[in-house]
Amino acid sequence: MIKAIIVDDEPLARQSVILALNDIGGVQIIAECENGFEAGKTIREFKPDLVFLDIQMPKLSGFDVIELMGQEMPPVIFITAYDEFAVKAFDANAVDYLLKPVNPTRLQQALDKISAKPSASLKKIDNLMKSRGESGKSLERLLIRDGAEVHILNVNDIVFIQAHGDYIKIHTRERYFIKMERISNLHQRLPGNIFKRVHRSYLININCLKKIEPYSKDDKLAILSTGQQIPISRTGYQEIRKIL
Repeated sequence: MIKAIIVDDEPLARQSVILALNDIGGVQIIAECENGFEAGKTIREFKPDLVFLDIQMPKLSGFDVIELMGQEMPPVIFITAYDEFAVKAFDANAVDYLLKPVNPTRLQQALDKISAKPSASLKKIDNLMKSRGESGKSLERLLIRDGAEVHILNVNDIVFIQAHGDYIKIHTRERYFIKMERISNLHQRLPGNIFKRVHRSYLININCLKKIEPYSKDDKLAILSTGQQIPISRTGYQEIRKIL
């Protein structure tokens, strides 16, 4: 018996999936969630075998939930109203999805594929998320897990980002957040006209740059509006000069 949860902000949509699953059998719905915040808590608590996940939800989308859960995310079957671009992305990555209203035959096919190769499903989801990150659309916000809390951070509020191996420190004017992501990966997803890689370990928000001072023969220091000093390499200085 597959233990699953349904995440959808529409009660009727959740009910239609449950009714279809009752006819098919083999799946036990152990929880229902009406938003992405509930989904994250429920997945961590119940550790389901499968998640039926709506794409378009208030505050946190289905993609946001996957990003937040990371390696804790179980196999997923997406549920979506028809969206040409989303469906093309799903098809390109062979990701399992259901269009609303749910078709029982299509649901059975998706379940068969998940049951046969759950690890393959996770790899397809990972490829889908990477393709979204490479789509050319810059991030407008960052999602950061802090224990049981989820922070939604506007990228314009970031002053600078510091690399620490496989994780990064994201500094705002008030505090810093830790996120498990490499700085090179995040750099590709941030707006290039705002964030510049001034050093292999630092990204700065160019709008927070107050002045540049010499530090050594080849290196300089970025003095930020917060008073913090960030090293600038020779290559980083060339990047900044292009926009100053």
